[in-house]
This record gives sequence, structure tokens and C-alpha cells, in this order.
Amino acid sequence: MKLQYKILSSLLTRNHVFTNSKQSSHLFSSSVLSQTSSSNDKSILDKVANELRHAKRVLAITGAGISADSGLPTYRGIGGLYSDGKETEDGMAIEEALSGHTMRTRPDICWKYIHQIELACRAAKHNSAHETLVAFESKFKHFTVLTQNVDGLHRTAGTKNLIEIHGNIQDLFCTSCGHETYVKNFEDMKIPPNCERCGSLERPRVVLFGEMLPARAVSQLYEVMDKGLDAVISIGTTSVFPYIAEPVLRAARNNAITIEINPGDTEVSDIVRYRLRDRAVTILPELLTRLS
Repeated sequence: MKLQYKILSSLLTRNHVFTNSKQSSHLFSSSVLSQTSSSNDKSILDKVANELRHAKRVLAITGAGISADSGLPTYRGIGGLYSDGKETEDGMAIEEALSGHTMRTRPDICWKYIHQIELACRAAKHNSAHETLVAFESKFKHFTVLTQNVDGLHRTAGTKNLIEIHGNIQDLFCTSCGHETYVKNFEDMKIPPNCERCGSLERPRVVLFGEMLPARAVSQLYEVMDKGLDAVISIGTTSVFPYIAEPVLRAARNNAITIEINPGDTEVSDIVRYRLRDRAVTILPELLTRLS
């Protein structure tokens, strides 16, 4: 059974903690008139490229959609495994199974689904969309990728300025003594695993439901935003959580370039300046060609 791999969380900002709820970004209205394009509409791609040529500081935000063409299923988007509220085989919602509470009280259940996620990630390879974002680093003075994905595909593609806001499934740590371990995969591992030093439970350094985002990653994100952004590109994410929608909202308010690459409607679709309604592997290489 394939399982989604996008682990979501609560939000830790400088002064507030938001729970993992769907706070609609439409609460933040914008007067921007969005221009919508399919992959066959070359004129809007030309407009996007022409605007991006003047950008120096660019942030790309990626979600499960960018890895869909690597064989990893999305979470809530079109065809998402849990988009219709399906429960897991243990009779609980995936948000409960992959929660910090379940990790503490039933680590066997939580690790069961983490293991399934890792199995899907293990077989996946980065695709042309990941590679295009690496190529973008040479097109802009400052280019950062903020990803929600724990699959590590941005790392393997070679992204340099990367904020893994939900962590990485290959980074393990002991819940008791804090001993850290990097594993290439979970093959031949005892599930749940025990710390080699003290024997206590180990877990991946990922953000489970109901947990706070890592302070360092949040600090990195706000540092990027506070320095000012000329463009924000939202790629393959439904943007249902505030910390993912906020950079787009802030950029729109500052009249910066805002672009969404997603075949479906999202929380920021009515806010962005340009909507490119197709898959990332289709749009991003086309965009790179126009920037070259």
C-alpha cells in the first residue's frame, strides 16, 4: 500500500503557535487579478519569464505535487490518498496516526506509517522539476527553496539554499538521550527502532501532526522574507496552512511577482498574479528555457 509522504504540522512563528487546522488564506483578500494559463498557453509563460528576469531575490515553495512525477502520491490535491477523508487501516485518520501524540503513546502505529512513507521515498528519484529549481540558482542572485516534503529529493537533486520545514525522514534521533543518526533508508531496521546508545525509542526528525515546526527552519524562512522578495513561486502545494500561504500573501501585498504552478485550485489561487495550471515537470523546464 502506497501512502502519502507529506507530514504536516502546527505552526511556530515568532510570537504565536497555530494548530494544524485549515485556516483559509482567503481571509487575506487581495485585489490582484490572476492570469491563468495551461501548458498550451505560451503567452503567459512568456510574461512570467519576462517579469522574473528582473527578479533578484526569489523563493520557491514546494509541496507533494513536485514529487508526484517521481512516483510519490500527493496528500490533499487531485488524486490525493486522503483527499476524501479516508481512514487508515488502523481505523484512525492519517492525521492521528502520524501525530506526536501517537508517537508517544503508540509508536508502533506511528512508525508503521512512517515506514510505509519511507518505502515510497526509497524508490523515488528526483525529477526534472527538482533539477530545474537547481538550475534556477544560477538565474537569480538569491534563490531559496522552502519545501514541505520529507522525501529528500531536493537534497539529492543538489539544491543549495534549502529549508526543509517538515524535516527529513532519513535523520533520526533518540527521544531520550538525543543521539542523532543519519540513515540512507530503513532497510533491515527494526521498526520501531531503538537507540544504539541507550536503547530508547528513536524517531525521524520530521514534524508530526500537532507538533511545532523547528525553530531554526522558521527563523530561516523569516530571514528570507524579511530581506524582501521580488518573486514567490508556489509549486505543487494546496497551501492550506498559514506558514505556507504567508510568503505568497506577503509578496502579493508588496506587489512582488507571485506565481502558482498547480493543476488544481488552492488557497492562494485567487491571490497570485499568475496561475500556471499544470504539473511542475511540464511548467518549470519551459520556464527555464525562457529564462535562458
